[in-house]
Amino acid sequence: MKILLINIKELLQVRENAPKLLLGTQMRDLPTIKNAWLYIENDTIRDYGSMDNCIELEGFKPIDCTGKIVMPAWCDSHSHLVYAGNREQEFIDRINGLSYQEIAEKGGGILNSAKKLQETSEADLYKQSAERLKEVMRLGTGALEIKSGYGLTTEAELKMLRVAKKLNENFPITIKTTFLGAHAVPSEYQNDKDGYLNLICNEMLPKVADQKLAEYVDVFCEEGYFSVSDTERILSEAKKYELIPKIHVNQFNAIGGVAAGVKHNALSVDHLEVLTPEDINALKGSDTMPVALPSCSYFLSIPYTPGREIIDNGLPLALATDYNPGSTPSGNMNFVVATACIKMKLTPAEAINAATINGAYAMGLSDTHGSITKGKKANVIITKKIPSYGYLPYAFGSYLIDTVILNGEKI
Repeated sequence: MKILLINIKELLQVRENAPKLLLGTQMRDLPTIKNAWLYIENDTIRDYGSMDNCIELEGFKPIDCTGKIVMPAWCDSHSHLVYAGNREQEFIDRINGLSYQEIAEKGGGILNSAKKLQETSEADLYKQSAERLKEVMRLGTGALEIKSGYGLTTEAELKMLRVAKKLNENFPITIKTTFLGAHAVPSEYQNDKDGYLNLICNEMLPKVADQKLAEYVDVFCEEGYFSVSDTERILSEAKKYELIPKIHVNQFNAIGGVAAGVKHNALSVDHLEVLTPEDINALKGSDTMPVALPSCSYFLSIPYTPGREIIDNGLPLALATDYNPGSTPSGNMNFVVATACIKMKLTPAEAINAATINGAYAMGLSDTHGSITKGKKANVIITKKIPSYGYLPYAFGSYLIDTVILNGEKI
């Protein structure tokens, strides 16, 4: 299949030799071509340039993008898209004054979702998750990480990961899977956390690895969930199965999880709503990507990740949704980018870089996703007619996507 886009108002994130990631002041630069064309063949970006030297192809009608911006599809490196049911009652409880932690202590939160998921058939779980996936694809997401973590039993965790792998097989979107058995301690292990850690290390991890259901491993390193020593135990065990760490840290408290992630060569450390100078120093010089989840802060009314401080300290930053039923029931990366600009003081260029190139890095997809580069996946967003790319976060409540192309197919 061939697609030729012509008369593009501005082609964003054009990089002949795309870097694996951008950090510090590099994130200010967003290379573009105005009055451009883009040629796609099958699932690959083949060529691009200025309309002054547009190629001519016979036998099909090009797509006229007059007044429209074309850019790489979003790379969402942190989601929990596979889950059962919803938790709107907890949303109301928070409005009535209960905290996230108080809801969890009452049996809500992650344990609530785990109970629903354990009772849901694999076929129904797939059906629910597929509908969410279709929506995020329409919203411009072309690569997505999906975590387990709402199973909390061996079979339920494996069920989640099987669903995520099946979604990857059946839809034109790249999905990476992460095992997050250490998302919460199940109620039956409340007085025996070591017993649950043994289950993760001695039963869950070997089965996940044997069935090739995940590439990454995650731990919710937080007070009341899993300590730094718990986290290090799981990451050390996961290394035996060549699972790469991507961990939840510093959502509510800074307890040393960032340094532990860096020590274990984590691909990313995610959340970071609370960040200390020691955390920033731990990240400097590492290959670990800090990932901010601004929709979570918006929904829970907790502090936003200090993205401006992270970038100004010469570090990279990625943006992701945290799509999940409890703290971020939205997979809209357009809202994430806008919120990063509005609440975290990122510039539009920095936010787009964080949600494309750096998001791809945080999923191990730097060679194939995140930029308009010859040979990369043909995953692009065509906007409606807008004055500039700065209008995308400015008009945060408007639906500004005209067409999404994933793997060279219009969806």
